[in-house]
Amino acid sequence: MDPHLLRTFVAVLDHRSFSAAASALGYTQSAVSQHIAALETDLGTRLVERRPVAPTPAGTRLMEHAPALLLRLDAARADVARLRQARSTRLTLACSPAALGPSVARALAHLHGTARPLDLEVRVQSREEAIEHVLTGRADAALVDGVAAPSDPLPLPDLGPATTLAVAEETLAVLFPHGHPLARRRSVRLTDLAQAHWIDAPDTAVPLERLRAVCRTDGFRPRIRHRGTDVHGLAALAAAGHGLTALPLPLAATLAGAAVPVHGPRLVHRTELVHPADPADAVRQLTGLVRP
Repeated sequence: MDPHLLRTFVAVLDHRSFSAAASALGYTQSAVSQHIAALETDLGTRLVERRPVAPTPAGTRLMEHAPALLLRLDAARADVARLRQARSTRLTLACSPAALGPSVARALAHLHGTARPLDLEVRVQSREEAIEHVLTGRADAALVDGVAAPSDPLPLPDLGPATTLAVAEETLAVLFPHGHPLARRRSVRLTDLAQAHWIDAPDTAVPLERLRAVCRTDGFRPRIRHRGTDVHGLAALAAAGHGLTALPLPLAATLAGAAVPVHGPRLVHRTELVHPADPADAVRQLTGLVRP
């Protein structure tokens, strides 16, 4: 499949509009229509319904593959480009919100003090964005977090030649309102909370789909949705009774609400550093500082 046609296909379904996709890609609407028609001819099936714009069953199946395929192409281009780039003293670190803790901040301060001049930029993003920015060369390294069994790696997407390093394993906690009946418990089991009200905050807290997977249940349904990386705003919602949320205990204990550790199933909040196979010098130094 021609990647240009595939990008057009993704843009059309993301925008649910041929004209909006054309504007986003810098094409004419006629060119977008021709791209979709050519891709449909190549695959021998209709992919997009025109009025209204929506994927056909075949288009839905292709969308399950297309973003990952395009990301790997961008990652390959960025990986080759790194080989001809001069080593610099710039460090761009992408972090998911719960991964950016005091130990990382101290490591960056030490690095900033010893590797002069260092042009340091820290971006707080969703996990998916942080990983994508590393793979496509828009960031030098990423710190991402999630839940896993003790000593198990995070379930990350296919990273190609990128390298991951465990940085920390912390106790997982659930954030309750102070008046909640379980707020004074010494610990809780996640499976006992499957039917509780939850906040869907995949960019900041543990995604609810991940809780469903590790607890093997179809529970953990959201009462409200929170989008963005504002962990304090998320905690304020939890403390006000809008729903529960799962965060690492050291972070949750500093926020509004009552943080109660999770004792079952056996899970930890894990943070990993992701960087290219041939990282910049500043990333190599950071790796040595955050290695447990």
